[in-house]
Amino acid sequence: MKGRLHSIETFGAVDGPGIRTVFFMQGCPARCLYCHNPDSWNPGEGRDIDIDEIVHWAVRGIPYYGEKGGVTFSGGEPLLQGEFLIEAINALKKEGIGSAIDASGTYVDEFTDGAVEASDLVLLDIKHTDPERFKIITGREQDTLYKLIDIINKHDRHVWIRNVVVPDINDTEEDMRALNDFIKQIKHIDKVELLGYHTMAVQKYGKLGITYRLKGVPPMDAERLAELKKLIEY
Repeated sequence: MKGRLHSIETFGAVDGPGIRTVFFMQGCPARCLYCHNPDSWNPGEGRDIDIDEIVHWAVRGIPYYGEKGGVTFSGGEPLLQGEFLIEAINALKKEGIGSAIDASGTYVDEFTDGAVEASDLVLLDIKHTDPERFKIITGREQDTLYKLIDIINKHDRHVWIRNVVVPDINDTEEDMRALNDFIKQIKHIDKVELLGYHTMAVQKYGKLGITYRLKGVPPMDAERLAELKKLIEY
């Protein structure tokens, strides 16, 4: 079986616990306002990758993973290739390598249950707790997020919550209280990360001929982000 790959990062230190090999899978149904990988949207782009190559790259990192590290499937939206993920994660298990799925909460299909069940950890991007703002940010309905949370809870998977904080979109104390209430429905939360919005991808949009819809929005202030982080409870 072949998957579609955007890129590979070795020695990743931010996409899950420990040191990780990160496979950025190609294709995403969402069009998030602040996406920093718009070149990962089109599922027909990128390149083919098979299970043997996934294992090859992952095994190279074994000396550095330690007890916490492993592989993360990110994107794009990796669950868009759920059938491939199931096979890849099971192949990695045979090598003693654990896997995490970095999901946007914007896509669920008949393979999602099996992919989550096979994984060890889910990195879940909440986007926004309000359904209308969720749709504005992602271009997708919020029901997929709830369906994914149900699957995660069904399989008792541990979760890292991720939430990008954007000025004037979700940067208030009220937004943080809403996030605290929203994540109570998730059984096992190991970590909550608030990620500050940045503008590093603006030039990439220009090169791709895509309109950057947050033009003029400043990067998230670091001091303000630090204050909001103090309000998170889990």
